[in-house]
Amino acid sequence: MADARYTIRLNALELQMGLGIHPEELAAAQRVLVSVAMTCVYPASPADRIDAVVDYDRVRDGIHAIAASGHVMLQEVLCDRIAGLCLTDPRVVEVTVRSTKPDIYPDAQIGCEITRRRGSPR
Repeated sequence: MADARYTIRLNALELQMGLGIHPEELAAAQRVLVSVAMTCVYPASPADRIDAVVDYDRVRDGIHAIAASGHVMLQEVLCDRIAGLCLTDPRVVEVTVRSTKPDIYPDAQIGCEITRRRGSPR
């Protein structure tokens, strides 16, 4: 049987965290939305057990820990940290991370998106 490829998504995880370079962003936490899409490869269709697949609870908890670890100046750095977390599971072969600051502008949301692949240079 061929490898089984799945995309696991964690969409619009809402965080309160320090993120940004502007004085008002440095002064207080703000709302940040994070979405993650992980391409996971398993040797076969997984059994109906959590240990057979990538555990998105671990990813969610890890993102909360990153957010709580201290102020991050750039969304690019936040996205890189989250991508690194996801790629610690060897079954994740690619991850796309999007962060969005929805409350900065009254007429737009500002965000960053990165894609990292296992074995690719940063």
